[in-house]
Amino acid sequence: MNRRVCATRMGLSVGLAVAVMLTGCAAIQRSEARSTEELLAAAGFVMRPADTAERQQRLAALPPYRLESRTKDGKVVYTYADPGACQCLYVGGSKEYSEYQRLRVQRQIAEDQAWAAQETQMDWGIWGPWW
Repeated sequence: MNRRVCATRMGLSVGLAVAVMLTGCAAIQRSEARSTEELLAAAGFVMRPADTAERQQRLAALPPYRLESRTKDGKVVYTYADPGACQCLYVGGSKEYSEYQRLRVQRQIAEDQAWAAQETQMDWGIWGPWW
C-alpha cells in the first residue's frame, strides 16, 4: 500500500476516534445537566425559559451548566444557565440553594450505598478481594 492511502486511512481513523470521544463527552454533559436540573427543580428553583430575543442574549452571556451566585438588591441569587436542552435559566435564593445542596448530598449517599451493595455481591472467584 502506498503512503498516501495509509495516511488517509490513519487520518480517517483518528477523526472517527475523536468524533466518538466528543459524542461521549456531550452525552455525559447532557446527563449531568439533566441530573442537576432535576435537583434544582426539586429544591424549588424556578425555571425561566429564554423565550424572547433579550432573554436569549442574556442566557448566552452566562457561563453554561454552572451554578453561580450573584448579589442583587442585597440578596444572594443563584442561577444555572442551560443554553442547550431547555434553553432556560434556573433561579433561586439562599433557601433553594441550601435545599439543593441537601438533595445533592442525599443523592450522592444513595449512589455510594448502591455501589457498595453491588460490590459486596460481586463474586471475586479465584481473585479474591483486591485488598
